[in-house]
Amino acid sequence: MTTRRTLLGLGGLGLFGGLVTACGGGGGGGGSGMLPPFPVPMPTPSPAPAPAPASGWRMPDEGDAHRAVWMAFAARESIWTAEMRQPVFQALARIANAISVYEPVKMLVNPADASTARQLCGSNVHLIEHAIDDLWMRDTGCVFVRNARGERAAVSFNFNGWGNQQAHARDATVAARMAELTGVPLLRSSLVMEGGGIEVDGQGTAIITESCVLNKNRNPGVSKADVEAELKRMLGLDKIIWLPGIAGRDITDGHTDFYARFLKPGVVVAALDTDPKSYDHAVTHRHLELLTGATDARGRPLQIVTLKTPSQVRPTFARKEFAAGYVNFFLTDKAVFLPEFGDAVADSAARAALAAHLPSHQIVQLDIDAIAAGGGGIHCTTQQEPA
Repeated sequence: MTTRRTLLGLGGLGLFGGLVTACGGGGGGGGSGMLPPFPVPMPTPSPAPAPAPASGWRMPDEGDAHRAVWMAFAARESIWTAEMRQPVFQALARIANAISVYEPVKMLVNPADASTARQLCGSNVHLIEHAIDDLWMRDTGCVFVRNARGERAAVSFNFNGWGNQQAHARDATVAARMAELTGVPLLRSSLVMEGGGIEVDGQGTAIITESCVLNKNRNPGVSKADVEAELKRMLGLDKIIWLPGIAGRDITDGHTDFYARFLKPGVVVAALDTDPKSYDHAVTHRHLELLTGATDARGRPLQIVTLKTPSQVRPTFARKEFAAGYVNFFLTDKAVFLPEFGDAVADSAARAALAAHLPSHQIVQLDIDAIAAGGGGIHCTTQQEPA
Protein backbone atom coordinates (compact mmCIF):
# COMPACT_ATOMS: atom_id res chain seq x y z
CA MET A 1 0.00 0.00 0.00
CA THR A 2 1.10 3.58 -0.52
CA THR A 3 2.16 5.01 2.81
CA ARG A 4 2.43 8.70 2.16
CA ARG A 5 0.79 11.61 0.49
CA THR A 6 0.37 12.02 -3.24
CA LEU A 7 0.41 15.34 -5.03
CA LEU A 8 -2.23 14.03 -7.42
CA GLY A 9 -4.98 14.37 -4.83
CA LEU A 10 -8.07 12.25 -4.32
CA GLY A 11 -9.93 12.93 -7.54
CA GLY A 12 -12.42 10.29 -8.54
CA LEU A 13 -12.85 9.04 -4.99
CA GLY A 14 -16.30 10.32 -4.22
CA LEU A 15 -16.51 12.79 -1.37
CA PHE A 16 -12.72 13.33 -1.39
CA GLY A 17 -12.62 14.64 -4.94
CA GLY A 18 -11.17 18.02 -3.95
CA LEU A 19 -8.57 16.99 -1.39
CA VAL A 20 -4.86 17.02 -2.11
CA THR A 21 -3.03 15.13 0.58
CA ALA A 22 0.11 16.06 2.43
CA CYS A 23 1.74 16.32 5.82
CA GLY A 24 0.50 19.79 5.20
CA GLY A 25 -1.90 21.08 2.72
CA GLY A 26 -4.72 20.38 0.39
CA GLY A 27 -7.00 22.25 -1.91
CA GLY A 28 -5.24 21.50 -5.15
CA GLY A 29 -1.72 21.29 -6.43
CA GLY A 30 0.34 23.85 -8.26
CA GLY A 31 -1.08 26.81 -6.37
CA SER A 32 -4.45 26.65 -8.11
CA GLY A 33 -6.42 25.83 -4.96
CA MET A 34 -7.20 29.42 -4.01
CA LEU A 35 -9.62 29.79 -1.13
CA PRO A 36 -12.95 31.57 -1.49
CA PRO A 37 -13.27 35.20 -0.32
CA PHE A 38 -12.39 35.48 3.35
CA PRO A 39 -11.01 38.47 5.26
CA VAL A 40 -7.24 38.13 5.17
CA PRO A 41 -5.58 39.38 8.36
CA MET A 42 -2.83 41.90 8.16
CA PRO A 43 0.58 40.33 8.78
CA THR A 44 1.36 40.26 12.47
CA PRO A 45 4.30 42.55 13.28
CA SER A 46 7.38 41.09 14.90
CA PRO A 47 6.76 41.27 18.66
CA ALA A 48 10.28 42.33 19.61
CA PRO A 49 13.68 42.95 18.06
CA ALA A 50 15.60 39.71 17.60
CA PRO A 51 18.76 39.29 19.63
CA ALA A 52 21.95 38.78 17.66
CA PRO A 53 22.66 35.25 16.39
CA ALA A 54 25.62 35.18 18.76
CA SER A 55 23.07 34.52 21.52
CA GLY A 56 23.71 30.82 20.83
CA TRP A 57 20.23 29.59 19.96
CA ARG A 58 19.60 25.86 19.85
CA MET A 59 16.46 23.90 18.97
CA PRO A 60 15.71 21.51 21.86
CA ASP A 61 14.89 17.84 21.53
CA GLU A 62 11.15 17.27 21.16
CA GLY A 63 11.31 14.91 24.13
CA ASP A 64 12.44 17.67 26.50
CA ALA A 65 9.92 19.32 28.83
CA HIS A 66 7.34 21.62 27.20
CA ARG A 67 5.48 24.68 28.41
CA ALA A 68 2.71 23.85 25.96
CA VAL A 69 1.88 22.30 22.62
CA TRP A 70 0.46 24.39 19.76
CA MET A 71 -2.20 23.14 17.36
CA ALA A 72 -4.56 24.61 14.77
CA PHE A 73 -8.29 23.86 14.58
CA ALA A 74 -9.15 24.18 10.91
CA ALA A 75 -10.82 22.21 8.14
CA ARG A 76 -11.75 24.63 5.39
CA GLU A 77 -14.48 23.21 3.16
CA SER A 78 -12.60 24.37 0.08
CA ILE A 79 -9.68 22.16 1.13
CA TRP A 80 -11.22 19.23 3.00
CA THR A 81 -14.79 19.12 1.58
CA ALA A 82 -17.94 19.65 3.62
CA GLU A 83 -18.26 15.96 4.48
CA MET A 84 -14.80 15.82 6.05
CA ARG A 85 -15.01 18.86 8.28
CA GLN A 86 -16.60 17.19 11.29
CA PRO A 87 -14.45 14.02 11.21
CA VAL A 88 -11.32 16.18 10.94
CA PHE A 89 -12.45 18.41 13.81
CA GLN A 90 -13.13 15.34 15.94
CA ALA A 91 -9.69 13.90 15.19
CA LEU A 92 -7.99 17.20 16.03
CA ALA A 93 -9.88 17.39 19.32
CA ARG A 94 -8.99 13.77 20.06
CA ILE A 95 -5.29 14.60 19.69
CA ALA A 96 -5.53 17.85 21.66
CA ASN A 97 -7.50 16.29 24.52
CA ALA A 98 -5.05 13.38 24.79
CA ILE A 99 -2.02 15.67 24.91
CA SER A 100 -3.73 18.03 27.37
CA VAL A 101 -3.76 15.29 29.99
CA TYR A 102 0.02 15.75 30.19
CA GLU A 103 0.57 19.41 29.26
CA PRO A 104 -1.39 22.47 28.13
CA VAL A 105 -2.47 22.81 24.51
CA LYS A 106 -2.77 26.18 22.77
CA MET A 107 -5.12 25.86 19.82
CA LEU A 108 -5.49 28.51 17.12
CA VAL A 109 -9.01 28.42 15.72
CA ASN A 110 -10.85 30.27 12.98
CA PRO A 111 -13.49 32.48 14.61
CA ALA A 112 -16.26 30.74 12.67
CA ASP A 113 -15.19 27.38 14.12
CA ALA A 114 -14.68 28.51 17.71
CA SER A 115 -18.04 27.19 18.90
CA THR A 116 -17.31 23.74 17.49
CA ALA A 117 -13.86 23.78 19.07
CA ARG A 118 -15.32 24.66 22.46
CA GLN A 119 -17.75 21.76 22.21
CA LEU A 120 -15.08 19.20 21.30
CA CYS A 121 -12.03 20.33 23.26
CA GLY A 122 -11.47 19.97 26.99
CA SER A 123 -10.69 22.63 29.57
CA ASN A 124 -6.90 22.24 29.27
CA VAL A 125 -7.06 23.20 25.59
CA HIS A 126 -6.74 26.98 25.38
CA LEU A 127 -8.53 28.28 22.28
CA ILE A 128 -7.11 31.36 20.57
CA GLU A 129 -9.09 32.90 17.73
CA HIS A 130 -6.90 33.66 14.72
CA ALA A 131 -7.71 33.31 11.03
CA ILE A 132 -5.89 30.28 9.58
CA ASP A 133 -5.98 28.32 6.34
CA ASP A 134 -5.26 24.76 7.45
CA LEU A 135 -4.43 22.54 10.39
CA TRP A 136 -0.73 21.69 9.83
CA MET A 137 0.84 23.56 12.74
CA ARG A 138 4.16 21.70 12.41
CA ASP A 139 4.70 23.51 9.11
CA THR A 140 2.96 26.85 9.55
CA GLY A 141 4.07 27.54 13.11
CA CYS A 142 7.34 28.88 14.39
CA VAL A 143 10.17 26.70 15.70
CA PHE A 144 11.10 27.57 19.27
CA VAL A 145 14.76 27.80 20.31
CA ARG A 146 16.61 28.42 23.58
CA ASN A 147 20.07 29.62 24.55
CA ALA A 148 22.40 28.85 27.44
CA ARG A 149 20.97 31.74 29.47
CA GLY A 150 17.52 30.19 29.33
CA GLU A 151 16.16 32.83 26.95
CA ARG A 152 13.74 31.69 24.29
CA ALA A 153 12.99 32.85 20.76
CA ALA A 154 10.77 31.81 17.85
CA VAL A 155 12.21 31.08 14.41
CA SER A 156 10.12 31.79 11.32
CA PHE A 157 11.02 29.83 8.21
CA ASN A 158 8.81 32.01 6.00
CA PHE A 159 6.06 29.50 5.24
CA ASN A 160 5.09 29.74 1.56
CA GLY A 161 2.47 27.02 1.21
CA TRP A 162 4.94 24.22 0.48
CA GLY A 163 6.38 26.02 -2.51
CA ASN A 164 3.23 28.01 -3.35
CA GLN A 165 1.21 24.85 -3.86
CA GLN A 166 -1.62 26.03 -1.60
CA ALA A 167 -3.09 29.39 -0.62
CA HIS A 168 -1.44 30.44 2.62
CA ALA A 169 -1.99 34.15 3.34
CA ARG A 170 -3.44 33.41 6.78
CA ASP A 171 -1.05 30.62 7.65
CA ALA A 172 1.89 32.88 6.79
CA THR A 173 0.96 34.98 9.85
CA VAL A 174 0.98 32.07 12.31
CA ALA A 175 4.68 32.04 13.27
CA ALA A 176 4.72 35.73 14.16
CA ARG A 177 1.44 35.43 16.06
CA MET A 178 2.85 32.57 18.15
CA ALA A 179 5.93 34.63 19.00
CA GLU A 180 3.74 37.57 19.98
CA LEU A 181 1.49 35.46 22.19
CA THR A 182 4.42 33.82 23.98
CA GLY A 183 6.28 37.12 24.39
CA VAL A 184 9.49 36.00 22.72
CA PRO A 185 11.49 37.61 19.90
CA LEU A 186 10.90 36.47 16.34
CA LEU A 187 13.97 35.41 14.37
CA ARG A 188 13.41 35.37 10.62
CA SER A 189 15.54 32.87 8.74
CA SER A 190 16.79 33.49 5.22
CA LEU A 191 15.44 30.05 4.29
CA VAL A 192 11.97 28.92 3.29
CA MET A 193 11.09 25.57 4.83
CA GLU A 194 8.73 23.88 7.25
CA GLY A 195 9.03 22.30 10.66
CA GLY A 196 8.12 18.91 9.23
CA GLY A 197 11.26 19.05 7.11
CA ILE A 198 13.73 19.05 9.99
CA GLU A 199 14.31 16.65 12.87
CA VAL A 200 16.78 17.37 15.69
CA ASP A 201 18.15 15.57 18.73
CA GLY A 202 18.74 18.70 20.84
CA GLN A 203 22.47 17.94 20.95
CA GLY A 204 23.47 19.47 17.64
CA THR A 205 22.35 16.78 15.18
CA ALA A 206 19.63 17.16 12.55
CA ILE A 207 18.13 14.93 9.90
CA ILE A 208 16.84 16.74 6.81
CA THR A 209 15.47 15.63 3.45
CA GLU A 210 17.11 17.24 0.43
CA SER A 211 13.94 16.94 -1.65
CA CYS A 212 12.18 19.49 0.54
CA VAL A 213 14.74 22.05 1.70
CA LEU A 214 16.88 22.12 -1.46
CA ASN A 215 13.81 22.37 -3.67
CA LYS A 216 13.70 25.34 -6.07
CA ASN A 217 10.09 26.00 -5.05
CA ARG A 218 11.41 27.08 -1.66
CA ASN A 219 15.08 28.01 -1.90
CA PRO A 220 16.10 28.53 -5.54
CA GLY A 221 19.83 28.91 -6.03
CA VAL A 222 20.61 28.00 -2.43
CA SER A 223 23.30 25.35 -1.98
CA LYS A 224 23.52 22.61 0.60
CA ALA A 225 26.41 24.49 2.21
CA ASP A 226 24.26 27.63 2.40
CA VAL A 227 21.47 25.69 4.10
CA GLU A 228 23.85 24.11 6.58
CA ALA A 229 25.37 27.46 7.51
CA GLU A 230 21.97 29.07 8.08
CA LEU A 231 20.55 26.18 10.10
CA LYS A 232 23.67 25.97 12.22
CA ARG A 233 23.28 29.68 12.93
CA MET A 234 19.55 29.61 13.66
CA LEU A 235 19.13 26.22 15.37
CA GLY A 236 22.56 25.57 16.88
CA LEU A 237 23.29 22.56 14.71
CA ASP A 238 26.72 20.96 14.49
CA LYS A 239 25.95 18.17 12.03
CA ILE A 240 23.23 17.54 9.44
CA ILE A 241 22.45 14.04 8.17
CA TRP A 242 20.98 14.45 4.71
CA LEU A 243 18.43 12.00 3.34
CA PRO A 244 17.37 12.21 -0.32
CA GLY A 245 13.61 12.12 0.26
CA ILE A 246 11.52 12.35 -2.90
CA ALA A 247 10.17 15.48 -4.60
CA GLY A 248 6.98 15.94 -6.56
CA ARG A 249 5.04 13.06 -5.05
CA ASP A 250 3.31 15.04 -2.33
CA ILE A 251 2.81 18.66 -1.47
CA THR A 252 5.62 18.62 1.10
CA ASP A 253 8.16 17.15 -1.32
CA GLY A 254 9.10 14.47 1.17
CA HIS A 255 9.17 15.84 4.70
CA THR A 256 11.61 14.28 7.13
CA ASP A 257 8.98 13.58 9.78
CA PHE A 258 7.38 10.79 7.76
CA TYR A 259 10.74 9.08 7.23
CA ALA A 260 13.01 9.44 10.28
CA ARG A 261 12.63 10.76 13.82
CA PHE A 262 14.82 10.98 16.89
CA LEU A 263 13.29 9.00 19.72
CA LYS A 264 16.11 10.31 21.90
CA PRO A 265 19.71 11.32 21.21
CA GLY A 266 21.45 8.47 19.43
CA VAL A 267 18.22 6.57 18.63
CA VAL A 268 16.37 7.12 15.34
CA VAL A 269 13.02 5.66 14.37
CA ALA A 270 12.88 5.07 10.62
CA ALA A 271 9.99 4.12 8.36
CA LEU A 272 10.17 1.03 6.17
CA ASP A 273 7.71 0.65 3.32
CA THR A 274 7.50 -3.07 2.54
CA ASP A 275 5.28 -2.69 -0.54
CA PRO A 276 7.45 -3.06 -3.68
CA LYS A 277 4.78 -1.23 -5.69
CA SER A 278 5.08 1.92 -3.58
CA TYR A 279 7.37 4.76 -4.64
CA ASP A 280 8.48 4.93 -1.00
CA HIS A 281 9.76 1.36 -1.06
CA ALA A 282 13.12 2.28 -2.60
CA VAL A 283 13.22 5.62 -0.78
CA THR A 284 12.84 4.14 2.70
CA HIS A 285 15.35 1.39 2.00
CA ARG A 286 17.90 3.99 0.86
CA HIS A 287 17.24 6.06 3.96
CA LEU A 288 17.87 3.04 6.17
CA GLU A 289 21.21 2.44 4.45
CA LEU A 290 22.29 6.03 5.05
CA LEU A 291 21.10 6.16 8.65
CA THR A 292 22.71 2.85 9.50
CA GLY A 293 26.09 4.21 8.44
CA ALA A 294 25.67 7.64 10.03
CA THR A 295 26.97 9.10 13.27
CA ASP A 296 25.57 12.02 15.24
CA ALA A 297 27.26 15.29 16.20
CA ARG A 298 28.97 13.58 19.13
CA GLY A 299 30.36 10.79 16.96
CA ARG A 300 27.95 8.11 18.15
CA PRO A 301 26.69 5.54 15.63
CA LEU A 302 22.92 5.80 15.38
CA GLN A 303 20.77 3.03 16.77
CA ILE A 304 17.98 2.48 14.23
CA VAL A 305 14.48 1.35 15.21
CA THR A 306 12.56 0.31 12.11
CA LEU A 307 8.78 0.69 12.02
CA LYS A 308 6.99 -1.12 9.22
CA THR A 309 3.83 0.36 7.82
CA PRO A 310 0.49 -1.38 8.51
CA SER A 311 -0.82 -3.83 5.94
CA GLN A 312 -4.40 -2.65 6.34
CA VAL A 313 -6.40 0.28 7.70
CA ARG A 314 -10.00 0.76 8.70
CA PRO A 315 -12.26 1.03 5.63
CA THR A 316 -14.01 4.32 6.41
CA PHE A 317 -11.23 6.54 5.06
CA ALA A 318 -9.11 3.91 3.34
CA ARG A 319 -7.57 4.88 0.00
CA LYS A 320 -4.13 4.61 -1.49
CA GLU A 321 -3.24 8.18 -0.44
CA PHE A 322 -3.96 7.44 3.25
CA ALA A 323 -0.89 8.29 5.37
CA ALA A 324 -0.51 4.95 7.10
CA GLY A 325 2.72 5.19 9.04
CA TYR A 326 3.85 5.28 12.65
CA VAL A 327 6.93 7.53 12.42
CA ASN A 328 4.81 10.69 12.57
CA PHE A 329 4.31 10.35 16.33
CA PHE A 330 4.48 13.25 18.80
CA LEU A 331 6.83 13.02 21.78
CA THR A 332 6.75 14.69 25.19
CA ASP A 333 8.83 14.05 28.30
CA LYS A 334 6.09 11.82 29.72
CA ALA A 335 4.19 10.32 26.78
CA VAL A 336 4.32 9.33 23.13
CA PHE A 337 1.25 9.95 20.97
CA LEU A 338 1.11 7.34 18.26
CA PRO A 339 -1.52 6.53 15.64
CA GLU A 340 -3.31 3.21 15.40
CA PHE A 341 -4.92 2.09 12.16
CA GLY A 342 -6.92 -1.02 13.07
CA ASP A 343 -4.13 -3.41 12.08
CA ALA A 344 -3.74 -5.22 15.40
CA VAL A 345 -0.36 -6.75 14.57
CA ALA A 346 1.30 -3.62 13.17
CA ASP A 347 -0.29 -1.31 15.76
CA SER A 348 0.98 -3.51 18.58
CA ALA A 349 4.45 -3.84 17.06
CA ALA A 350 4.84 -0.08 16.76
CA ARG A 351 3.69 0.42 20.33
CA ALA A 352 6.08 -2.23 21.63
CA ALA A 353 9.04 -0.84 19.67
CA LEU A 354 8.66 2.63 21.14
CA ALA A 355 7.91 1.35 24.64
CA ALA A 356 11.12 -0.67 24.62
CA HIS A 357 13.19 2.49 24.20
CA LEU A 358 11.03 4.77 26.37
CA PRO A 359 9.99 2.51 29.27
CA SER A 360 8.98 5.40 31.53
CA HIS A 361 6.69 6.96 28.93
CA GLN A 362 3.00 6.36 28.43
CA ILE A 363 2.26 5.18 24.89
CA VAL A 364 -1.04 6.74 23.84
CA GLN A 365 -2.46 5.39 20.59
CA LEU A 366 -5.14 7.38 18.81
CA ASP A 367 -7.51 6.96 15.88
CA ILE A 368 -6.56 9.83 13.55
CA ASP A 369 -7.95 8.30 10.35
CA ALA A 370 -9.64 11.49 9.14
CA ILE A 371 -6.35 13.41 9.35
CA ALA A 372 -4.42 10.51 7.82
CA ALA A 373 -6.86 10.63 4.90
CA GLY A 374 -5.58 14.18 4.37
CA GLY A 375 -2.04 12.87 4.23
CA GLY A 376 -0.75 13.79 7.66
CA GLY A 377 -0.28 12.51 11.16
CA ILE A 378 -0.12 13.57 14.79
CA HIS A 379 3.30 15.22 14.47
CA CYS A 380 2.09 17.27 11.50
CA THR A 381 -0.67 18.83 13.62
CA THR A 382 1.51 19.84 16.59
CA GLN A 383 4.40 22.19 17.47
CA GLN A 384 6.01 22.09 20.90
CA GLU A 385 6.83 25.16 22.96
CA PRO A 386 9.81 24.12 25.11
CA ALA A 387 10.03 24.93 28.80
